Parts: sequence; structure tokens; C-alpha cells
Amino acid sequence: MLHSLSQAVLRPSPYLAPRDNPDPHRLGVYPNARGGLDIAVVAAHATGVDFCIFEGTGRGERERRWRLRGPVEGIWHGSIDGLFEGTAYGFRVFGPWDPDNGLYHNPAKLLLDPYGRGLAGEPDLSPALHAHQVDHELYPAAYPLAPSPLNSARHAPRSVVVGNHFEVVPGPRISWDETVIYETHVKGFTRNFPDLPEDLQGTYAGLAHPKVVQYLKDLGITTVELLPVHAKMDEPFLTDRGLTNYWGYSTLSFFAPEPSYATASARQRGPQAVIDEFRGMVSILHQAGIEVLLDVVYNHTCEGGDAGPTVCWRGLDSLTYYRYTNDHPRHSIDETGTGNTLNFSNPRVVQMTLDSLRYWVREMGIDGFRFDLATTLGRLDNGYTPYHPLFVAMAADPVLREAKLIAEPWDIGLGGWQTGNFPIPFSEWNDRYRDSLRTFWLVDFKNILAGRGGHGSSDLATRLSGSSDLFGRPPGPQRGPRASINFVSAHDGFTLADLTAYEHKHNMANLENNQDGSSNNLSWNHGVEGISYATEMDVDMADSSGVVEDIVFARERSIRNLLATVMISAGTPMIVAGDEFARTQFGNNNAYCQDSPISWINWDLTKSQQHLLQTSRYLLALRRRHPVLRPNTFLTGQAPDGDTMPDVSWFRADGSVPDGADWENNRTFQMRRSGYRHGDVDLLAVFNATLDTAEVTLPDSHGSPWVLVVDSSWPRPKTGGITSVETALDQGEQFTPGQQVQMEPQSLQLYFSAPATGS
Repeated sequence: MLHSLSQAVLRPSPYLAPRDNPDPHRLGVYPNARGGLDIAVVAAHATGVDFCIFEGTGRGERERRWRLRGPVEGIWHGSIDGLFEGTAYGFRVFGPWDPDNGLYHNPAKLLLDPYGRGLAGEPDLSPALHAHQVDHELYPAAYPLAPSPLNSARHAPRSVVVGNHFEVVPGPRISWDETVIYETHVKGFTRNFPDLPEDLQGTYAGLAHPKVVQYLKDLGITTVELLPVHAKMDEPFLTDRGLTNYWGYSTLSFFAPEPSYATASARQRGPQAVIDEFRGMVSILHQAGIEVLLDVVYNHTCEGGDAGPTVCWRGLDSLTYYRYTNDHPRHSIDETGTGNTLNFSNPRVVQMTLDSLRYWVREMGIDGFRFDLATTLGRLDNGYTPYHPLFVAMAADPVLREAKLIAEPWDIGLGGWQTGNFPIPFSEWNDRYRDSLRTFWLVDFKNILAGRGGHGSSDLATRLSGSSDLFGRPPGPQRGPRASINFVSAHDGFTLADLTAYEHKHNMANLENNQDGSSNNLSWNHGVEGISYATEMDVDMADSSGVVEDIVFARERSIRNLLATVMISAGTPMIVAGDEFARTQFGNNNAYCQDSPISWINWDLTKSQQHLLQTSRYLLALRRRHPVLRPNTFLTGQAPDGDTMPDVSWFRADGSVPDGADWENNRTFQMRRSGYRHGDVDLLAVFNATLDTAEVTLPDSHGSPWVLVVDSSWPRPKTGGITSVETALDQGEQFTPGQQVQMEPQSLQLYFSAPATGS
């Protein structure tokens, strides 16, 4: 049904006309050298677009408008004198109202600039924010959808013209083989950080505080990956329950940072101060040698499905920005689970994404990106392709090809699972790695105790070696092991501690009747559901038989097994903030809406947590110091030129070479890596993934004794007599090749070959 709202009702007086924008293809709003603003916005199906600014405040606020020129290739543009940085603005778009054909033009709605780099005000999820008429519960009041006459200007956020007034310190450019990614949330990480000034808690500035930076450095982190910091808007179903989209996967702007993470003083000073605080944070982290990656959400927007609010893209040009069915009436295609999917078959969407990425790298100093539901970004109308124009453009772009690019290689659309199928220069979250480690160290033990048996070493060996089955084939075989982002836990799912304490999700606080979140957690509670991470309280609860104490120790050992395995695996390790000391979310595996102590990190560490933190720091320091732990090519099992030993070898517990049956059944085995090509010592990793004590015969090294540097049965390195990574080879217990050693059940040991005398 076609509609056209009365332009006369909405058009203020006087109605102004701009000059031509000398560069209409430069999308967005920018100050020019003449003392004015150049404006360009895409609205390919519109019949008119107004540029709107506001003067005064409250009831005395007055709106001024300029009718933009165009369209030129779907672009409306203009140049206006006398407007400067700090101008708050929006657009009103005229054109057909025809929701059944994907057109939602309604000039009663003030729309954000898709390229707006500053943001003022918060969206008010009221009827006025919807292009169509809704009832008091925000459901459509009629069908076909009828246009709403309510003016949204006082309910909608506004874009703000901003600038960059200082240079961001360049990033440290950490090589992939030295990278350790730390996934965290700006607010959750700093909200309760010890000794952080109250005004910095939960903020960008807090993340750059010297105490926070020193913690990251001491831990051994090279690269911080921030959960979404693009400006966001909460979904109506969350606000109805008094909750928020805490994680931020609901993008309101692809160019503006989320204002709520700035300090109160920056927010009071306005959008420019928010941007300055963000850029200052990046500069300080760079000065400390830490990279900053952003988790970015280009697969969908906050506008939801066809009956959602209209704040930007839907009102400008819904058919350009979103994927729709081809039938009549048209409906949004939802391959993201959010109600809408951005249309990467359209060049304008590809352009917007590239422009946004380049902006965050060049102007905001960002070192790379993790792409949420990245399969969506590579999907044309006929399905996913690793040769999508967006990917080709990113690989060829002189700015983006130097950034770290990481794909979450799945979405919920047809053919959505694409792990291993992204091209250079992408790395990928390796869900096969995650599931393999959880299965081997957790689920298999649960099954063995139940008499069902467990898996052998075959799949784990593949993951330890960089997952060449996934990343050693087209389209990106040249990427090598670095393409595998190795993780056991992420923001989405159980924390590492909760993987060892819960077999069932406990998401009641989300107010969705525990129906949200995955039920396939591959976790093991070690016999008791819900006693959280190892605390003195847990041990005090032990009965006279010590059952609870045994469970607590077993959980701690499982955590150490998982952490140590990640640190010796070829590929790029990623840990989630707090996993280094067993942070719990109390069994909530989908805390996306929990801006609460469930998600905020609790820094009041028990003695057990302090010991695990010491272990984590030690493991990360070992990885940093010894390149044999982080090979950057797939190993072959052959001896490199000049070496007398294969680059990697596998052994049974008795030191003999395994056969086919061993790979499928044996859970006590050894992996030896030669350190020759790395100029390093040799590594021996010994796995006893059984419930029994094991005797293991150590294989040869390059003629040196083996030194035990890690044992997952140690609560901390000092238990093994080791005080630092620098002294580990001197303080660790030595063993002769061919010697038998005893291993505790469910444990992992790491040995280095002793350096030759005088080396």
C-alpha cells in the first residue's frame, strides 16, 4: 500500500536550500575549508531528503532544514555554510510508504546518519520511534502497516559532527605467532577493578589506567579484544524486563563509540570528549605494547524485524541495506537471529562496511577486528562464498590488509558453518578446537566414569598441531596455524570455571524461563552441580571423607589441563577475561543481558584463585619465551634440513611409536617437538587422560636431559619448586631420556630439554 505523509505538515519555515557538495561520493557529514559542512547520504528510493539541525533546548527548540540535492547515483547531498564541529543533526526522508515492498519512508521520523561519528542522546523506545503505527506495547496497530504521524525528534538520538584533535599512538604490530588475545568487556572488566578510582570504573579511561595496564602486562597479554563498543540500542523485549543488551550486539552506529562507556565528565562535555577518551585509551594501550581489537557486528542492526523501530537504515533505504524475500509481500530475511540481515549483495552495504573499518583503523587507532557471524558478510543471494567482494576488497585494501582480521565463521543461515573456509588475511574462531578440548578433558571423563569410554588422541593431536584439516586447504592454505584462534571459552557460553562446575545452564536471571543459551555445553561438573570455582568456602564444606575437597581439586586440575593445552597448541590463543583465575558466572551461559555482578569480574580473589593466576602468568610467560610452543607453520613429522630429529613426533606411554588403533583408543601419549628450527629447546608434552596413575617412559631429546617445567597436578609453579620462567630450566626436576616417570590421573606434564652447557 502506497502512502505519502504531508510534507507541508513537517516542513518548517523558512525552508533552506544548500549548495552542491563538491564531492557527493564522500558519504557522511564533514567540516569543509569554507567554514561549513559537506553532506552526503544514500537514499536510493527516496523522493526527497532533508538535513535537519536543532537550535535551542526543551520546548523552545527550533528545527532548521535544508532539502538536499540529488539524487546522484542514489546519493542526496549538499554543502551548508556556517555550520561547524559540534552540530547535532539528522535526516528526514520522503518517498513511498510501501512496507509490503520493503519501503518505509516516513519524514516524521528523524534518522541518524549511517556515517555519523558522534552521537548525542539516547533512543527512547516509544511509539514515536516506529515508522508505523503501534500500540502502547509497541506492536503494530494495523495491517497493512500504516505510517505513524508522530514526530520522533525528541525521542531519537542525533548524529554529531566531530573531529580528531590529536594523533593516536601507532599500534605495536604484534606478530601472529606472538599474539595472545584477551577477550573482555570494557565495563565488566573495570567495574570492580581493585584501587581503580570510582569515576573511572566501567569506562574507556578505566581500561587505560596504569593499574589495569600493568595487570595485562603482568599476565602476558599482547592483544585486547573488546566486546562491541559501537554505539548500541537495547531491544524492546529487554527493556520490557528491565534488562539491557550488556554485550552490545545491537548496533546503533557503525562509526560512533558507545557513549555509556565513557566517563561521566566526558559524557557531560559531549560526543567529542567521548571520542577523545576512546582514542586516548587506545593510545595508552599502544604505548604499553598492547594491541586493541574490536568485536564488530556488521551482520545486522538494532532495528530488528519489519515491525521494529526506525532510527536509521530502514527509514533511509530499507531495500538497499537489508536482505528481503523476493515475493509479495516482502519480508526481512533473518540469518542472524535478530530479525534482520544486512544485504552484502548490495555495493552500498559493502562500501559502508569498508568505510567503517578504515575509519576505526585510521582515525581511532584500532589494530584489528573480530567479525560477529562473519558468514553473513560473505553471503550473496545464492549463498556464501570465500571470494565475496567484501573479502577481496579487505585483502587488497592497503589499510585493512595490515590489520588483524578474525572471523566468527558461522551464522544461522543455510550453509552457515564455514570454519576453515575464509580467505587470506582472515584468522577464524576454531569451534572444532573448542569442542575437541572440552570433549577430551571434560566430557570424556564424565563418560568414562559412566562406563561409556572416551576418545583417543587423534583429534586432540590435530588441534595441538594447528588444525591443518581446517586451515591447510583452500581457500587459505598459506595462512598456516595462525589462522586457528584457539579457545576453550568465550563471552558466549560457560566461563572456564563454570565448564568444570555445571553440566546445565542456569540462566534464570535472564527472565526467559531458562530457554535461552545453548544446552550443548560439553561441560562436566565433576560430580556435583553448582559448587562454583575453588574457594576456601568450598573446602570448608567438605565432609569427613573429603569428597568436596577432592572435587574442588579435580576442577582446578581440569582448568590447568585446559589452559596448558591451549598454550602449547599451534595457532593463536585466546582467553576470556577472568578465566585466568577461574571467574564464575554462576552457571549463566548467555549473560548477554546481565549488566550485573553475574557479568562484572569479581577481583576479590581467594587463595586458590591467586594460585591459578600465578599458573596462568607462568604458562603465558613460557609461551612467550619459547617459540617451540608456538610453531608458525604446520609440522610435517619429517626432520628439517640440518636437524637429526623430526619436527614433531608422537609416542605411546612406553616410548614406542603408536599405530592406528592407538590414535583411536589411547589416552596416555606423548608429543615431542624439536626446537631446532626455532633456535630453542625441545618440548615434550605428556598426557595422562585416564583415571589411573600412569608410568611413562620419556623419549630421546637432542642428547639432553628432560626438565619438568609444568605439571597440572601442581596448584601453582612453586609446588614444583619453580619460582619464575627465567629459572624454570634450572629449578625443574631433571629426567634422563628412557627414564620412567609417574603421572597422576587426569594430568598433563610439560618438559623442556636442558640447554647444552655453555649455550
